[in-house]
Amino acid sequence: MTDIRIDRTRLQRLFDDECRAFEHANPRSRELALSAHTGLFGGVPMHWMADWPTPCPLFVEEAHGAHFTDADGHAYADFCLGDTGAMFGHAPPAVAAAMREQADRGYTTMLPGEDAVWVGQELVRRFGLPYWQFTNTATDANRSVMRWARAVTGRPVILVFDGCYHGAVDETLVRLREGATVHRPGLLGQVQDLSAFMRVVEFNDLPALEAALAPGDVAAVLCEPAMTNIGMVLPDPGFHTELRRMTRESGSLLIVDETHTISTAPGGYSRAFGLEPDIFVLGKPIAGGIPCAVFGVSEAVASGMRIARQRASSAGGHGHSGMGTTLSANAFTMHAVRANLADVMTDAAYAHMIPLAAELAATLRTVIAARGLAWSVTQLGARVEFQFCGAPPRTGREAEAAFDAELERFLHLFMLNRGVLVTPFHNMMLVCPHTERGDVDALVASFAAALDALLSPEEKP
Repeated sequence: MTDIRIDRTRLQRLFDDECRAFEHANPRSRELALSAHTGLFGGVPMHWMADWPTPCPLFVEEAHGAHFTDADGHAYADFCLGDTGAMFGHAPPAVAAAMREQADRGYTTMLPGEDAVWVGQELVRRFGLPYWQFTNTATDANRSVMRWARAVTGRPVILVFDGCYHGAVDETLVRLREGATVHRPGLLGQVQDLSAFMRVVEFNDLPALEAALAPGDVAAVLCEPAMTNIGMVLPDPGFHTELRRMTRESGSLLIVDETHTISTAPGGYSRAFGLEPDIFVLGKPIAGGIPCAVFGVSEAVASGMRIARQRASSAGGHGHSGMGTTLSANAFTMHAVRANLADVMTDAAYAHMIPLAAELAATLRTVIAARGLAWSVTQLGARVEFQFCGAPPRTGREAEAAFDAELERFLHLFMLNRGVLVTPFHNMMLVCPHTERGDVDALVASFAAALDALLSPEEKP
């Protein structure tokens, strides 16, 4: 249990009060939600859009910078930011201008333009790897790099960490249970045994990692530098050094997925901490909110990719790698990526975001400590998360054990009703270049008020 002083009956009553307040304040969203059930499965364009703690989905009218306005005209400070998709703010002016500029010049031709040359060279400069490819999403990128890793190494197994997040790639939807790799609970429609070619170990567990690599059948370790979707889990000191050593000694490639940890620095966690990946993946915010992802490879991996293609071609498979989609690297997206890298995803942006995120983290710790709660707060660059455990978790299992769905939904809805949005499904907050100290103050004030409503006067220390 999160805290024995939290009265569960009181928690439910408070949540019910917040549900009624939401329904009263959002008649237009409620009306749209009812209408949406004609034509949309579950009343939303993607089923998980109905999984927020609100009585019905909150419909958005427009979003700019660090704020958005809903269909009923209420304004919000947005600390979710599309769960990193809008990490540099909604409708960045440079990206918006680039979209308008490209609108009359064509969207997709399956041929490259000048933007592709500029973007490729900028990715080399920024992230260090010499060769890059483009997909529509990080899911597509991860699916592709897993295929490339197997093709290059001739090995069948991909290793991931328990509780990892790599998009909706089927094979990564696995967990560790009693030492065995199993399908993630809730996985729908999966008929193949994912455990046949996947292996799962705990994050920060170096002995388990060494044992999992020992058979010599692991094509690649696919990892986030810090775990981010099961609650934030930071690496132990020296963990990445040992991970890199072990993968090299075992002949396995290292794939680093920075789709969330790009919050760390302009060159990601990898450049900031010298991770030296063989393959680097980045999606979500790379095009300023327009669907796009990239992956970069080392010279050695690129050489292996060429050999693999030649081998496939000689077997009659030229042009049929099974990777890529028609709209990948379209002209519209490439122009947006160029604008985002040049003018939005800058050193100056991070210089604003990271110190303000540090202030947010420190203030949240003060609020929590003042109320005697055994919770922790973790920061990774512009990314902040509070978790219902006294010490930051070291593994996905520990992070999952700190979940408290009832408490989380109350806190999120309470803050939403007071004009502050945080990420659903866990307690993550992002600071973007447009976030102001007043936005942080509003978040902290609503969070503190929620705790005070939850903890009756006689229960406070």
